[in-house]
Amino acid sequence: MHSAADKEPLFAKHAAAATRTCPSLANKRVSPHVARHTAAMELLQAGVEPTVIALWLGHESIKTTQIYLDAHLALKEAALEKVQPHPGQPGRFQADDRLLQFLNGL
Repeated sequence: MHSAADKEPLFAKHAAAATRTCPSLANKRVSPHVARHTAAMELLQAGVEPTVIALWLGHESIKTTQIYLDAHLALKEAALEKVQPHPGQPGRFQADDRLLQFLNGL
């Protein structure tokens, strides 16, 4: 059986390969834990039940998984609080004649 320390060089190799394809990864903290957490959050957003995610992560208790989910929701709430509502009037967009003429010319 391999220890977590044995897997680090392999993860670093794949992280470096991913960075060549997606250069913005170079400015991010990439680790096995971050990749695991990201995968769990993607599963949650895809509609997978938290209990299934807990099993997949190998958590003995759903409470451990819930910590991740709560943190994820807290990040979303913090981001939403920073968003300012659009100053315009709510309603349906209506293109002006110039835009419609341009679109019709395509």
